[in-house]
Amino acid sequence: MDTSPLYRSHWRDHLDNLFFRFATGIVPARWFLSDIPSEAERNICNGRPALEIVSHCWGYSHLLAYHLSSFVNYPPTKIDVTVTVFYSKEDQGTQAMLEFFGGMKIPNVTWNWQCLPKEHLFRRSIGRNKAALATKADWVWFVDCDLILHKGCLDSLAESLHGRNDVLLCPEEESTTSLLEESNPLLANGAEPQVIDIDTTLFNKNEINRAVGAFQITHGDVARACGYCKNIRVYQTPVDHWRKTYEDRAYRWLLQTQGRRIDIPGIYRIRHISKGRYKKDTFWAKLRSYVRLTKSRINER
Repeated sequence: MDTSPLYRSHWRDHLDNLFFRFATGIVPARWFLSDIPSEAERNICNGRPALEIVSHCWGYSHLLAYHLSSFVNYPPTKIDVTVTVFYSKEDQGTQAMLEFFGGMKIPNVTWNWQCLPKEHLFRRSIGRNKAALATKADWVWFVDCDLILHKGCLDSLAESLHGRNDVLLCPEEESTTSLLEESNPLLANGAEPQVIDIDTTLFNKNEINRAVGAFQITHGDVARACGYCKNIRVYQTPVDHWRKTYEDRAYRWLLQTQGRRIDIPGIYRIRHISKGRYKKDTFWAKLRSYVRLTKSRINER
């Protein structure tokens, strides 16, 4: 495959994205993925499970600080966790954060920093596919770098995974903040590399009804066999700027499931108006922020 970041026109990219956004229920998923392991082929882990948690970070180092701190503050005792973060050296804030946490030895946690050219990082499914195909874990949890796995979360997950071999799982709920301005102390506190924690009273519960982008927990045998949208060219093509992450919808379509919901307490997420992965102060960045804030206020009402 040609890996030049600009080998596809932007129009072609948009058209392909549009096709796969609406392919569900119309186009047979087997055209793009025919090798999903059967139930008999999927291992059931009845002992101590191994989990790989996979995230990407570009311009979100202040939120990555909370994500990585949660493993330091609340290390798992019933599950072995590999924390994989895809990043680019051009994002110096993220690199500094990874260097800070990478020097810490945390019980039952293995750090795994994966550097990519920024054009590969900007298409999230490229890193997810790479991690899925290479994982040695029993389960792979594709998250976002702003997710906080708080006290008891990972050990509760270990108990929920006992005896299961579902294709795809997801949590029943998360707890989130309202949309925060950049000046909010909760965001500002993560600016420098340090171990930090949250005040859980600032968060409100939010139901999750399917395995959306940050809540896709995939069986390891499925991950190794299917990758992450590995046969959909548009989702494995480098790009010159961050692309909207429509591929998680295609991923559920390919696996032919919306994900089985399970109880996993202790999941928190900091919501923020400004998207660090987009260029700041542009017309489109300001428009995105306005739309996000308006939608959030409507939903809260």
